[in-house]
Amino acid sequence: MKIYNSKTQSKEEFKPLDEKKIGIYVCGITVYDYCHIGHARTAIAFDVIVRYLKYKFGDMQVTFVRNITDIDDKIIKRAQENNETTESLTARFIQAMNEDFEALWLLIPDKEPKATEYMQQMIKLTKTLVDKNFAYQAKNGDVFYKVRAFEDYGCLAKRDIEDLASGARVDVNEAKNDPLDFVLWKMAKDDEPAWDSPWGKGRPGWHLECSAMAMDLLGASFDLHGGGFDLIFPHHENECAQSEAATGKEFAKTWLHVGFLQINKEKMSKSENNFVTIRDILKAVRAEELRFFMLSGHYRSQLEYSLEQVKLTKNSLDRLYTAINQTAIAVNCTAAVGTEYETKFISAMDDDFNTPDAISVLFDLALAINKAENNNEAAALIVLLKNLGGLLGLLQRDAVEALGIISNNSDQQVQALITARDQARKDKNWDEADRIRAELTNLGISLEDSAKGETKARR
Repeated sequence: MKIYNSKTQSKEEFKPLDEKKIGIYVCGITVYDYCHIGHARTAIAFDVIVRYLKYKFGDMQVTFVRNITDIDDKIIKRAQENNETTESLTARFIQAMNEDFEALWLLIPDKEPKATEYMQQMIKLTKTLVDKNFAYQAKNGDVFYKVRAFEDYGCLAKRDIEDLASGARVDVNEAKNDPLDFVLWKMAKDDEPAWDSPWGKGRPGWHLECSAMAMDLLGASFDLHGGGFDLIFPHHENECAQSEAATGKEFAKTWLHVGFLQINKEKMSKSENNFVTIRDILKAVRAEELRFFMLSGHYRSQLEYSLEQVKLTKNSLDRLYTAINQTAIAVNCTAAVGTEYETKFISAMDDDFNTPDAISVLFDLALAINKAENNNEAAALIVLLKNLGGLLGLLQRDAVEALGIISNNSDQQVQALITARDQARKDKNWDEADRIRAELTNLGISLEDSAKGETKARR
């Protein structure tokens, strides 16, 4: 199995550091707003990577850590704008994030630490760096990391330190000794959240939290560290520098980075105000269609988003579900094993998690199912198709529901519910009307009420 390592810029044979366990840390969300589909792309990519690692190394413990940044400048600014506490703001958007990620069928991380829960670990790490002369407290009270003290700085982003220095600048009121130095601990203003530390009341810099949490939960050295491509520099570069300076050990063995999701040829981001939230797009398409679209490109490649392209994935999913929907085939059947399809799928995923090639194997399987000579052969291939699809988080819905097939009985049931709801609305029994609408939604039926009082149902 080979994985592309951003640090070496090459595919490397993946050999876990420990024969009994694998550790993977992924930088998560800064919770001050709703998640957008750029976040979804990174989250889905690592969801599949974790699913496949657990399948590939089934006899080993795979620990997946994804952090939550619940204190930083953006959070404080948004809370002040809303005239609310940072705790209230972040709690609301953590709940929204969890709702969005559940809707996308994402696995729940084994550990999901919040920055505010790891203050003591961050203070301890900062003190270690100060004691080792890799950090210093400036005149304004902030604690800075001494970039030039770490000889390997720039190794991850492949940037020469002198080139970085020539392009750097220091603001007039900034107290750091070198333009390249970055903040570890910030002195808090009077109206900001603050924690006690040896250097006074303050809060951590953004880069510090991931190092402290990753090393606390996975050890000084662990297997895989990931995030979006935009995190390579400076975030991951700084993480690497401060962690390895503190421990003298290699921080992460392999670094993985997901390519940008673009809209109109530009990176999708909140700062550019060109984003689509997860909850908004899921009003227009199913979560599985969005997953399929995201996985149709290799995780390291840039992917151009359009709603039309996402909607087109329904046709592809329908082809796969049509193959699965062989109602005459017995359900109690084991998967076909040792087939060329299974071999090709594993080969694709072993090649740096090549989901486009893996998806093409699913279509080959669907074709084989349609050409199967008997029900037993078809049934075994259907189970294999669902199992392999499950490693991508696909094809786990009921095929009848996915294809929108309504039997005579279910059609009668739907119509009876619609009639009952219409009557409840006429009687102004709104609670009952809402209850029936929710029941219809669970059946995959959405309702559209016209101004004339007519009700239209669609699946």
